[in-house]
Amino acid sequence: MKVLILPEAAAELHEAASFYAQHGNKELGLTFVAEFERSIHLLAERPELGAAWRGAARRLSLRRFPYFVFYRVIGEDIQVLAVAHQRRRPGYWTKRR
Repeated sequence: MKVLILPEAAAELHEAASFYAQHGNKELGLTFVAEFERSIHLLAERPELGAAWRGAARRLSLRRFPYFVFYRVIGEDIQVLAVAHQRRRPGYWTKRR
């Protein structure tokens, strides 16, 4: 399956990685990105892995970090809608297409 990341989700990934790099260390920021990439590879192999969440969206929790990857499966593509903190502004991204 092909993974498409919405620009807003890519910006959230970058913002979270920068936060960890600045408030932890550079390696922690890189670890966050590596965990996101690991999760995306898993989803490409098994798109049903994430739990169903409100309609067609699904979510997968990142290991070691309090973030979800929200996505939907459209045909043979996985569209990443958001990289969202698990406790901040739930559902803010739901209007993304």
